[in-house]
Amino acid sequence: MDVADLGLPVDVPSTALFTDQYELTMLRAALKAGTAERRSVFEVFTRRLPDGRRYGVVAGTGRVLDAVENFRFDADVIGFLRERQIVDQETLDWLAGYRFSGDIWGYPEGEVYFPGSPIMRVEGSFAECVLLETVILSILNHDSAIAAAASRMASAAGGRPLIEMGARRTHELAAVAAARAAYVGGFTTTSDLAAGFRYGIPTVGTSAHAFTLLHDHERDAFQAQVDSLGRGTTLLVDTYDVTEAVRTAVEVAGPELGAVRIDSGDLLLVAHRVRQQLDELGATDTRIIVTSDLDEYAIASLAAAPVDAYGVGTQLVTGSGHPTASMVYKLVARAETADPKAPLVPVAKKSSGGKTSVGGRKWAARRVDEDGIAEAEVVGTGIVPGELADRQLLVELVKGGEVVAREPLDVVRDRHAAARGNLPLSATQLSRGEPVIPTEYVQGRSGS
Repeated sequence: MDVADLGLPVDVPSTALFTDQYELTMLRAALKAGTAERRSVFEVFTRRLPDGRRYGVVAGTGRVLDAVENFRFDADVIGFLRERQIVDQETLDWLAGYRFSGDIWGYPEGEVYFPGSPIMRVEGSFAECVLLETVILSILNHDSAIAAAASRMASAAGGRPLIEMGARRTHELAAVAAARAAYVGGFTTTSDLAAGFRYGIPTVGTSAHAFTLLHDHERDAFQAQVDSLGRGTTLLVDTYDVTEAVRTAVEVAGPELGAVRIDSGDLLLVAHRVRQQLDELGATDTRIIVTSDLDEYAIASLAAAPVDAYGVGTQLVTGSGHPTASMVYKLVARAETADPKAPLVPVAKKSSGGKTSVGGRKWAARRVDEDGIAEAEVVGTGIVPGELADRQLLVELVKGGEVVAREPLDVVRDRHAAARGNLPLSATQLSRGEPVIPTEYVQGRSGS
């Protein structure tokens, strides 16, 4: 699979209305006040990880790049805004020519992050940057939540393959994004054909209980499937009696039967019984795939079971209890005039309730120990300390409005596996805990 994120093989409509109205009303007011063109820096970060999580996973970056490229106010969009009188004519004229011309830096997709990590930095005029807030957050919050759940499940699976099969449990377009994020997090295949078409993710699928119920006898269903898909297919064996179904499956397909799928019951107990039965029938190479409302905890509980692969749906596409990464998009620095050479001034929200932020254009680096294992996330402004210069995390994604960092999805997936592997071992624990490494802030003068 080598086509992911190298340009979508489908037409993508304008993403300009994937935004909140106040982005446009702020633009209108800034145009009127003469502040719209002030150079500005916005950053995406989260103040905390979901309760009990040890690390986050950056996912959706490739989709953000697509969204920025397609953020265009075409005639239909302008007509809608005019009809609803959302903004005035001056603002409509400005929007009609909108093209993001700034720079975007960010953690490379698949990298891990922690509270305060500047996951993405968007730089340009206030006007062009503020409009991107909602679409960037909607993508990163969704995809990063799914990828984090997928990563935990991949750790729990201990190298056994994971099948994403949650399309019927979420919005049809969210399902495609979820499959992509799950692949980043460590899943190997998806049942969703749209995800396979759009991102090149390997797809799998054989039959459901309906196919067995269609036939007068279970044997007839198995025979029809084997005749159509070959002996290497996967037969679903829990429609009626599992023991009888396994016997029939081997009789129909022979010991070359590819796999059996179990979708109900006490999976630990049933898997052991089915493995023993398959071996006694000579089908020693037939794999066992389990499904049925799995999450990372259920997967971990099956570590000692003779299971060869897991299929996960609902819990995956809902972030396994945490459907958002709670990222925010905040202005952290801006110029005092529209002069492109005007220095940046750090700005930050100050309020009670844990919603404060740290001003200034930031860099981030990960300090490691002598074995290369992460020991701290270091975030700062100003000059990067020499000992961290080669450990910086942000990479250039968009330069002067042009995307410069598209990459195949397999590269992203491998990056995540490496990043997770460089965390302390406790990162893979499923018990509740604090972030696996601390975030340290280094305050310095603001860059310009």
